[in-house]
Amino acid sequence: MRELEISGRRIADDTEAYVIAEIGHNHEGSLEKAEELFRQAAASGAAAAKLQKRDNKTLFTREMYNQPYTGRNSYGATYGEHREFLEFGRDEYRHLAELAKGLGIDFLSTAFDMPSVDFLMDIDLPAIKIASADLTNTPLLAYAAKTGKTLVVSTGGATMDEVRRAVDTILPINDRLALLQCTAVYPAGPDDLNLSVIETYRQEFPDVVIGFSGHDLGNEASCLAYTVGARVIEKHFTLDQTRPGSDHHFSLDPPLLADLTESLDRTRRTLGSPQKVCSEREAPAVRKMGKKLVAVRDLPAGHTVTVEDVIARSPGDGMKPYRLDEVLGRALREPLAADGAFAPELLDPVPAAAGAGQAG
Repeated sequence: MRELEISGRRIADDTEAYVIAEIGHNHEGSLEKAEELFRQAAASGAAAAKLQKRDNKTLFTREMYNQPYTGRNSYGATYGEHREFLEFGRDEYRHLAELAKGLGIDFLSTAFDMPSVDFLMDIDLPAIKIASADLTNTPLLAYAAKTGKTLVVSTGGATMDEVRRAVDTILPINDRLALLQCTAVYPAGPDDLNLSVIETYRQEFPDVVIGFSGHDLGNEASCLAYTVGARVIEKHFTLDQTRPGSDHHFSLDPPLLADLTESLDRTRRTLGSPQKVCSEREAPAVRKMGKKLVAVRDLPAGHTVTVEDVIARSPGDGMKPYRLDEVLGRALREPLAADGAFAPELLDPVPAAAGAGQAG
């Protein structure tokens, strides 16, 4: 069955969306900003707030770590200094874990390397995110899968064969997997999103929860993703879209995140049940505008009903017109006035004998 749990919260085809507010490094290295982002994510209705964890000296080559990194988005003279400035350690993570607990929101993080997986396990977060860039990193996928934690895996920039390889790496070890359609374009436009891939994933991986990690502007695509089966929705989150940094400009601010969670709830309620029934709210209109079978004219007791005796008229609070064959050829047990409603108890249970004379 396509189902998983994060912190006791069930995620399946029949549930609401699990919305992840991806903070990444939009906290700009400030614990106070991170705290406010967590508070605003919870107030906006997100299920989880997410950071990113890197062991920078493990993750990058010395050349990349030491390369000059200047400009509007830089927090250091080199790329390594920039990344270290943005990196939270155990104290910050433990503090935010306690804050999240008090806010009633899950705290997740992306692990970009094996030391970061160990770090997140030490903090005991309920799920680990794997970024699109690591979909082909099968050693990391296997290492993270062995933790037993729920894995949320994005698939931006991947081929279907690479997605299959990743799933085949994880599932034999750990069946707690959410697979997210994603496009590695920042921001992504409508022609980039390919939400139909969600249905491809649902068919290819019938036991895996499918989701959408969106780098698009706005909320429309997330609601469309939900309608085609995405049950984990991840969107980048910031306090201010105009701040310097690579992610702020395509991130949702608190009002937009609140609109997303509300829109997804409306989408879920609008989709409703797959069972087609007449609801209690429809019943008055159906009665008023529908039709029932009634007598065209006064009919005496013993009369055998013919097609000329019956008409369909509103309100629809009697035998529906599709039951006409249950009326024709039956004899009336008692008189029926014009516009009187036919009912099974007014009719003999078997058709009148062939050749019998008709009264009236």
